[in-house]
Amino acid sequence: MSGFAPLFYFLITVLVLREGMAFGRANKPENEPRMGIIGAIIDNSSRIGKEERVAIEMAVDDFHATGNQRLALHIRNSQREDPLQAALAARDLIDGQQVQAILGPHTWEETSLVVKVGSETHTPIVSFAEATPKWATELWPFLVQASRDRLKQMEAIADIVQSWEWHRVTVIYQDRDSLANEVLPHLSYALRQVGAEISHLVALQPFASSSLIEELEKIQKDQCRVFVVHLSVPLAAQLFEKAKEMKMMEKDYVWITTDPITSLVNSFNASSISSMQGIIGVKSYFPESGNQFQDFYHTFCRRFRSEHPEEGNNEPGIFAAQAYDAARAVALASTEGSKGRKLLAKLLRSDFHGLSGRIKFTDQNLAPQHVFQIINVVGRSYRELGYWSDGTRFSKTIGEGAINYPSMKDLGPVVWPGEPWYTPKGWTVPIQATTLRIGVPNGSTFKEYVNVEKDPLGNNLSFTGLAIDLFKATLEELPYHLPYELCPFNGRYDSLVEQIHLHKFDAVVGDVAIVSQRYEHAEFTHPYTEAGLVMIVPVMSKTCNKAWLFMRPFTKPMWVLIGAINVYNGFVVWLIERNHCSELKGSVLNQIGSLIWLSFTTLFSLHGGKLHSNLSRMTMVVWLFMALIITQTYTANLASMLTVQQLEPTITDVDALRQSNAMVGYCKGSFVSAYLSEVLGIHNIKEFDSIEEYAEALKSEVIAAAFIEAPLAKIFLRKYCNVFMEAGPTFKVGGFGFVFPRGSPLVPEVTEAMLKVTEIGKLRDLENSMLASLKCLDLDAQKDSGDHSLSPNSFWVLFVFTGGTSTTALVVYTFFIHKSVAECKTNWTIMLAAMKKWANPNRRFSRRDSDTNAESPAIAPNASALQAQV
Repeated sequence: MSGFAPLFYFLITVLVLREGMAFGRANKPENEPRMGIIGAIIDNSSRIGKEERVAIEMAVDDFHATGNQRLALHIRNSQREDPLQAALAARDLIDGQQVQAILGPHTWEETSLVVKVGSETHTPIVSFAEATPKWATELWPFLVQASRDRLKQMEAIADIVQSWEWHRVTVIYQDRDSLANEVLPHLSYALRQVGAEISHLVALQPFASSSLIEELEKIQKDQCRVFVVHLSVPLAAQLFEKAKEMKMMEKDYVWITTDPITSLVNSFNASSISSMQGIIGVKSYFPESGNQFQDFYHTFCRRFRSEHPEEGNNEPGIFAAQAYDAARAVALASTEGSKGRKLLAKLLRSDFHGLSGRIKFTDQNLAPQHVFQIINVVGRSYRELGYWSDGTRFSKTIGEGAINYPSMKDLGPVVWPGEPWYTPKGWTVPIQATTLRIGVPNGSTFKEYVNVEKDPLGNNLSFTGLAIDLFKATLEELPYHLPYELCPFNGRYDSLVEQIHLHKFDAVVGDVAIVSQRYEHAEFTHPYTEAGLVMIVPVMSKTCNKAWLFMRPFTKPMWVLIGAINVYNGFVVWLIERNHCSELKGSVLNQIGSLIWLSFTTLFSLHGGKLHSNLSRMTMVVWLFMALIITQTYTANLASMLTVQQLEPTITDVDALRQSNAMVGYCKGSFVSAYLSEVLGIHNIKEFDSIEEYAEALKSEVIAAAFIEAPLAKIFLRKYCNVFMEAGPTFKVGGFGFVFPRGSPLVPEVTEAMLKVTEIGKLRDLENSMLASLKCLDLDAQKDSGDHSLSPNSFWVLFVFTGGTSTTALVVYTFFIHKSVAECKTNWTIMLAAMKKWANPNRRFSRRDSDTNAESPAIAPNASALQAQV
């Protein structure tokens, strides 16, 4: 039936228009009215309509008081439930009262019918509808929107949700409300921008108590506890009264209201206010200071109290302010008998500061509302928490000097429903599922992570392992109690995850790897282990059958430097001692052999008793000190290499494994099978059920390698530390996590709790305790089995010391000793030549005499004695 309603209203409207036009032509007065006439269509039964009526009448009276022109006002009543009545009232005002413009109505359903009537007669319709579609002013040029667009309040609500770290909201709106078509998309988009989403949309039928209770029962059983209410005022009051009866206005519930509900909170009776304690509201802001508003405020309160004594609150709100401004704009534009397009043009040129802000039309619309007030219903009224402004977000004050805050938390404490001392978390465990069914893999290969055992009688099951202990520790960090039941599952891990999608389990705990294909059925928490797939292979000794093992204690540069420094030191000693030792003389070949012999025998013996020069003795002592340290270091390092086992993998990488087409192993039921064949291109694979089967197959060469997830490889290598080792790269895939249904609010909560367990070190303690129970006697030897070849960096001071000593001896010998010997020989030659000349005056002194006498036996001993002293 609801599908035929729009067509029915359209047909009735056409008939009304046709009859009304005929009636108007028949009864049209001959003379045009000399004074301005305006009409208004108001719902006199609603609080909004009452405020608008009083405000419009006040605007007309103020116009009369400030000008000479008279302005007639004709008001017709409308009914929200029957929009057709508004169209009939518009026809009566236009044809019967000859109005120049019409103010109202308040809803878009009514406005859409009234504007059709106004467009036929070129009568401007100044609408109070909350949200007019953008296409409306283009379709109907005589439609003027006098209320501001309040869709920005959806962004304010989204920022409130983000401030308190809620992730899901339930939206309650009124069915068959065209405004919802504008509000819901804006709210959904704003929530997505802050990382939240709409969990459920609840459409309420007006004046249907039974359906209201049914919908509240449904959302009461749901997990989400944050509700955004966008309803008419009567339906909102009814909603909160029923919610209080059903104990939904207590702890852990969050209620957020929009305009117009929030702007009319003061008009609610005491019973309604008592059922709204703790709600947060967003209301349109307009300045309430200044002489203009104060005069309006006092006059409005007096007149409203007089005309509507049944209302408990007489204060004007945003709807009264915008009705006053609209009536004032129409009154100013209707001077001089303006009608039709002329009146519309003058109206659209309005520009003044009214009660609700600046009145200036752009494309037949006022500027959108950008500032909203945040309130908290407490006691008989509400507390003003602060403001939300587009672009600057939250603030405690408005205007110049206001301090902006990124979060609503900075505005101060909030009184929530039930007045809890904590902030509601925004969700709860569903009532119909008080105990979560947790699936646990029964056939895990590595029992250290998860192990399911029956007691001796076979009646009860015990669940142990690192994953189970971590899950229990994580639940302890949650701010609430989460009942659960562990249930074993026999089957592959993919099938276990799929059980969540089939609603067999509410979660899965165990050594379940996080892979993309499993996200089709479920959602994972943050991984609690490192991600990776490693290759485990047998080991072989590096020290077996190594012919050049004796060279490994030192690096090649070290061996070269040892040889060079020995030859250099031998040369220095040979040069100094060659004139005193006949063994160091002879042919060139004999002297070279003596030099090399002297260089290397010093490493094993000391020739101090055979040396004649102090310089050579000094060189020899430092040289022997260096030789002693090097030989002892070499002996110790070689012994260490022979006693500590050196291991290397039998297969170094996956390419070698693939080329050999050898058999490889993997854990039964894991994702590794698909990864090996689809990603690594290894098809010759075999599955295993236990660690012992792995080890036996690797030892007996049934498989050449085993691919194990990184956290499980720690356990395997801990048990078989000196038999197997990790080889090749680590493939970044997997990592263990807990599994929940897609979109479950438990995921962020459990992830946060798990991170707390990790940060306090509890997860590390659990891992260390698990690994400590696995003993390996050769573990320490394996850790020390690195490459210990020593380089010159370890001995550079020693080499500089011995090289510097030898160089010093060489310099002293070269520049001081040889110079003294040469001078001695020269003096003796001159003295002998002078004596011969004195004995034989007739003989001439020649160079030959000098050379002959230089070889005199009397001179040589003196020179040798001088050299020996040095």
